[in-house]
Amino acid sequence: MDIKQLHYFVTVCDQLSYSKAAQKLHISQPSLSNAIKNLEREVGSPLLERNTRKIELTDAGKILYEKSILLLSNMNMLKKEMDEVRLTGNGELIIGIIESVKYWIPKVIREYQGRFPSINFKLIEVLGGRAVKESLRKYHTHMLITNQYICEEDIELLSLYDERLVLVLHKDHPLAQKETVALKELESEPFIISTEGFQTREDILRAFSLEQVSPNIKFEIERFETALTLVRENLGITIIPENYLSEPNDASLVWKTMDSPALKRTVYLAFMKNRYLAPAVQAFLEDIRRSFATKSRFPLV
Repeated sequence: MDIKQLHYFVTVCDQLSYSKAAQKLHISQPSLSNAIKNLEREVGSPLLERNTRKIELTDAGKILYEKSILLLSNMNMLKKEMDEVRLTGNGELIIGIIESVKYWIPKVIREYQGRFPSINFKLIEVLGGRAVKESLRKYHTHMLITNQYICEEDIELLSLYDERLVLVLHKDHPLAQKETVALKELESEPFIISTEGFQTREDILRAFSLEQVSPNIKFEIERFETALTLVRENLGITIIPENYLSEPNDASLVWKTMDSPALKRTVYLAFMKNRYLAPAVQAFLEDIRRSFATKSRFPLV
């Protein structure tokens, strides 16, 4: 039994078709069939039952499939780590980010590239809590900057800074003329909020709960830009991180801080505890750490 055989077996299971699996693997169907038969002989038990309609896994096949998925995943992660062992100044750095880091992360990258000019960056948005954990565990990203609070044994979570959550509304909205706005005044307003699974949603709902009021949720979104688009049309109001508004203000929008200590969120740096990080990757992680060690190098707006 070897890795190639297990890869063939898993592909047949996923495709539930020898012909489709053979096409995906770029081998002939007879070669694939023989490989599975050889695997069954080694295991000493049938793994797949094939009738005129479909392929089904036997009990032994189900066990081998589950174990093979884990083994192949670990082998893939090991290969990635080995590929990165000698990475010191060349290669790719993949970072998961949230929207509001745009005001500071280019500054860190600019300083970093002075030492590692050949590194290419891939910045991808990773937003929900489940997506954050999956991205790290499947090695889709080297590290993540996130506001998701994660308490897992295999994931390191470092607090970088806190940022305020502010009220954003259309300039023609009646509340736009007030100097201060209380959460109780928002109870009947059409409210725009992140979908379930996003930490910012939980932070906002907790703030409302502390005031013993509930928002009138009209729209659920995944990106703050979508929320602002809705506010521009005066379809509702929203609460988003202040740093997302750090660029010149849109004339149609008004934003206000609110008298609620709960309306803030923490931004974290997350990475796998036991994953090998190449020198170039480790250097960028340390650059981020140093940038917020005193909370003053890249001051919040």
